[in-house]
Amino acid sequence: MTSDDIWDVVVVGAGPAGSSAALSALHERPDARVLLLDRSGFPRDKSCGDGIAPHVFDVLRSLGADETVRELQHRHRAVETLELSMGAQGVTRRMRRSALVVPRAQFDARLVDAAVGAGGVLRRHRVRTVDTSSRGVLIDGTIRARVVVAADGARSGVRRSLGLGLPPRMALGLRAYAPTPRSRAGRQVIRFGQDRQPSYAWAFDRGDGWSNVGYGEVLSDRLSTPSHALMVQRLEDLLPGSTSAAHSWLGHHLPLSTARWHQPAGRILLAGDAAGLINPLSGEGIYYAVATGACAGRVAALRATSPPEGQPADPGTAHREGVRRLLRANLVSTAIAGRMVSKPLVLSAGLRASVADQKVFDDLVELALGPGRLTPRILRGLIRHGRQ
Repeated sequence: MTSDDIWDVVVVGAGPAGSSAALSALHERPDARVLLLDRSGFPRDKSCGDGIAPHVFDVLRSLGADETVRELQHRHRAVETLELSMGAQGVTRRMRRSALVVPRAQFDARLVDAAVGAGGVLRRHRVRTVDTSSRGVLIDGTIRARVVVAADGARSGVRRSLGLGLPPRMALGLRAYAPTPRSRAGRQVIRFGQDRQPSYAWAFDRGDGWSNVGYGEVLSDRLSTPSHALMVQRLEDLLPGSTSAAHSWLGHHLPLSTARWHQPAGRILLAGDAAGLINPLSGEGIYYAVATGACAGRVAALRATSPPEGQPADPGTAHREGVRRLLRANLVSTAIAGRMVSKPLVLSAGLRASVADQKVFDDLVELALGPGRLTPRILRGLIRHGRQ
């Protein structure tokens, strides 16, 4: 077996986490042999709210994907207004940094194109077996890799090969596309449920006459999954008229992150949904996907040869340390906040605090969509307005 028979990095799953991992590996080492495997062809649809936070584009720019970022921002109108409500109580404010609403079929395909343009090789392939040894990783008995990035989604087969089960908390989301009414044009709208918490309905204007609409809730246990019909009804109850003329219904399980994130030692690195990284406060996962994909790709490219001086030789250890440096404070904060918002009184206090103070609103958006944390300003606002 020659070196040409071995890929430096094999990325399983070519969604945002996987494409970001490939981009990162090639940005770190342009001569790296990087293979992307995905069971689907592109473009392909994915269940998602389609909201792309500005932090995502920060990461992509750092990976050299400036042209891709410019194209997406040119083709899709920025959304600057976020409306949050529960019952009759709510807040509508301009976000500190605007977001984009990009259908995943388009967003993911552009990232894959960028990864291939940077030198990655894309193959349509369904991974069935993963075997590791001290020399590398063998996929399906034929594909050899020095390091593998597992970016194959919430029910990751590569994750299972490590003996890891699903995270303890799961949510379920249901998404569709529906015409945008004039009252919700140019906005991202979230309406929280009052009888089931945490839960909310959303409507995110794409800017082309259509909105991504949907409903999601945290599952109390894995046997209490609501039916499709019930979730559609809850969406309609919270956002009347949003299900009219809706199409392309698609559901998806969301593995919610916890304060204690774990990455095993070894040659398989976890990223995105496969790493169990979905913000439990908001259900947002794209930022975590590109951020942890970028971390995994960088580590994989460097550990495919010899580790940098003074850093861990083991890829899994290096990736674990890198992700924890980036997200530790955020994961602890969102785990706490995710539990807090299950209490309607806390959620109500947060809405009142956001009405009273733009900076509290900004801090909460940062916590829900990016690498933010529970700031003293948020906590003071919750205490002050929780007494009302």
